[in-house]
Parts: sequence; C-alpha cells; structure tokens
Amino acid sequence: MPQAELQTGRIDCQEEDARLSALASTGILDSEPEPSFDAITRLTAEYFKADTVLLGFADESRVWIKSYWGEPVRELPRERSVFEMVLADDGPVVVPDVSKHPNFTGSRLTIRRLEVASFASAPVRSGDGKILGALAVFGCQPRRRMAVVEMRMLESLADIVASQLELRRMRMTFRRCRQRNARAPKHAAGTWPRKSDLRQALDKREFVLFYQPEVELSTRKIVGLEALIRWQHPERGLIPPMDFIPLAEESGMILPIGDWGLSEACGQIQRWCREDPQQGAPRVCVNLSARQFAREGLADHVEALLRQSGVSSRLLGLEMTESSLVSDHGTALEVLSSLRRLGVSLLLDDFGTGYSSLHHLHSLPFDVLKIDRSFVSRMTEPSDQPLQIVRTIVELARVLGMDVVAEGIETQEQFALLRQLGCRFGQGFLFSRPVAADTISEMLRLPGRILPEPAESATAPMECVIEANYPENAKMEMAHDLS
Repeated sequence: MPQAELQTGRIDCQEEDARLSALASTGILDSEPEPSFDAITRLTAEYFKADTVLLGFADESRVWIKSYWGEPVRELPRERSVFEMVLADDGPVVVPDVSKHPNFTGSRLTIRRLEVASFASAPVRSGDGKILGALAVFGCQPRRRMAVVEMRMLESLADIVASQLELRRMRMTFRRCRQRNARAPKHAAGTWPRKSDLRQALDKREFVLFYQPEVELSTRKIVGLEALIRWQHPERGLIPPMDFIPLAEESGMILPIGDWGLSEACGQIQRWCREDPQQGAPRVCVNLSARQFAREGLADHVEALLRQSGVSSRLLGLEMTESSLVSDHGTALEVLSSLRRLGVSLLLDDFGTGYSSLHHLHSLPFDVLKIDRSFVSRMTEPSDQPLQIVRTIVELARVLGMDVVAEGIETQEQFALLRQLGCRFGQGFLFSRPVAADTISEMLRLPGRILPEPAESATAPMECVIEANYPENAKMEMAHDLS
C-alpha cells in the first residue's frame, strides 16, 4: 500500500477513535430512551410531514436508534447507512429521489417495512464537532428538493439533540465528582447559615424581593418583572440567594419562604396598581421551588392570595424549572392545569437545559418559555451551534403559539441578534440588574415605561443612564445585584 494511503488510514483511525471517545463520554448508548428525544422526532415528523424519523448514534458497527417516529426501529447496520453518508460528507445529506442517487443504483433503501423513496439527514455533533449520530427524515415518495429554511430547521433540531447530549455529559462529569467527594467531612456545626437563622430571618422580615424588568425588545418597554429573593441581613449585608436557598430547600424552610415570596409579590403588584390606576402593574413572575410545586393544594393557595390582595390573576406569573416539576407526568399536568385555570401565566424557566425540555414544552400547558442564559451568552461564539439552538427555540415557540423571553442579555450584539431571530422579549444586565421595588416604581414612571437606549456595556450603572435621559429621576437609588 502506498505511503500516502497508509498515512490516510492512520488519520481516519485516529479520527474514529476520537469520535468514539466523544460518544462514550455522553453515555448515550447505555441509557434508556429519553422523552426529550421522542419530542424532537415527533416535532421533526410534524414539521416535514415525514413517514418515519429516526434519531441514532453510531458505534463501530451499528447505528443505535434512541428515538423514532413512525416505523419502530432500535438498531441498524452501520455499513451503507445514512449515518455513513452524513459522516462522509461531514454535514447534512439530502436525497429527494433514492432511485436517482448513485449510491442506490440497482438497489433500494429499505428500513424494516418502509420502502424509502426520499430522505434527509443532519449530523448530531459533540461539543468539539465530532459527528456522534444523525437525525434523519424518511419518505415513501420522492419529494422536491429541500428549501434552505427547511434544511436550517433540520440542522437546528439536530443541534438541540447535541445540546441535550452536552448537558448529559456535563451531568455525568458532575456526578462522578460528587461521588468522589461523598466521603468528604460534613460541614462544621458552626457553619452559617443554619435552619434557625432562616427561621429568624423570616420572623424578622429580613427577606426582600428585588425585581428585574422583562422588556419588549423592539421598543424596550417594560412588559413584566421577575421577582428575585435576597436576604437583607442586619450585620452581613445583602446576601445572594445561592448562599441560603440550598439550605432552605434541604431543611424544608423553602415552603414558608416561598409562601412569603408569593404573598409579598401579590402585595407589591397591588401597590403598583394603586400608584398608576390607568396602566396598572406589569406582570410579576415568581419562581416556584420543587417542594412548592409538589405540595397539595398549590392552586388553592395561589387563588387565596389573589383574592386576599385583590390582584388580577393575569398580573401573576409562576416560573418553574424543568427540574422542579414532579416526576409523575400526570400529577404535573393536573397541577399546571389547575393553575392555568386561575388565569396565571406559566413559564418554563432555563429552557433547553433539561433532559425532557421539549417533552414538557409539547405536553404541559406552559404559555411562556425562557431561553436559558447559557445559550444567549454563547450566541456570538465562532461555533454557530448556540445561535442555531436559540433560532430553533424561537421558531418552535412561534409554531406552538408561545411567548419567548431570552434571559441574560448583556451585550448589544446579543440584543441585535435576538431581534433578528424574531425573539420578542428579553431581560438581562443590558437593560437592568435586579433592583429594589422603589427603583422599579421610578422606572414605571418613565414615558411609555420605555427604558433608555442600552449602554454599550452591560456593566454601566442603570441609574446613570436614567439620570442622563431623565434628570427628574437623578436621585434614584439603585441596589447592586448579587446573583
């Protein structure tokens, strides 16, 4: 064999070894089927009106199908597979008519009982670009060539699979680290805070709510607020939530603290409505913990708070992360449906970071989803994967009739990109850090409730921007965000 061919063989082997190593780091071949993947194949089938959709990952000899829609398939030979074509092209493959493709001259592509006449497939890549698998759409009839927007959609759906894999890999790494540290010594008895400190803080009303504006990106108008808890300790100063919320959840104090937060938010909504009877208050969104969500009678409790405060249900939003939802799908659906009947908004927070985000999006009655800041912050990276994920989330939400709020907007470039993608709403340091209720009251008095043009840097103090544009507000006191 010529030296050049030997060298090529060595490079190919090295690349395949690296690909298999990246695949193994996700643990995907050893896992049970995941609802998020089923949601992706179902959405793909609906979008492309496909007869069958397969999502598979390939080892040395097989393509292991981790999710399918249509023809039930669990594994396929890798040799002469669609995955091999995607790997060879290092990118998407579209075959509008199998009978006219040179790879299939004199033969047919058959998947179990499906006689394939056309197909398209996009690669699922690792974080460093290795092709681990493919998302493939199959049809029983030849079809026209795929439009650019359709190809982009298929690639974006494959990118969402890739993001789920990357999060899976990170969780596996975290789990291994946690196991290594399992035998580490426990915290000393004097570690602060303790459960008694949280109880005392609640009794002495040391907790406060800060609020971060959600704005309409096209106008910068304040359309909502997210309520965020802080602890105003008399000696230690303003304490961020990460320093006490984990203990609150572990000790069970999250329930009374969460109840206080809901009550305080309703009371503040009422005060803003009194301050401006014509416009009223913007919607205020409160985060629910897993324990709050799992508690029986949550909807009754929320309804009682709304009645006591006289606040319209449309002015209250409840945010929950996917991890806070109870594992029993039926129970989650029942709780969410009872809250939805009250008329409150339901927001799925940190969307895209959980195993079954798409599954929950498709089957549970959320009406707003919030794109996780980790995707927004990476939109401008040389790799366009985060940008494609954001584009796909915005498009899926549009198709499903949902609103989208992009979190963590910190730069003008992110702001401009989100507007180009058609994302209507956002929040982040570019517009305002979380601030005290009095400061929000000042912002709500701005003409049209429109925030000033964002400064070039998200670190520019918002009070300086407002003072420059609205001198009458020059004495506004802005608190620092410690989140």
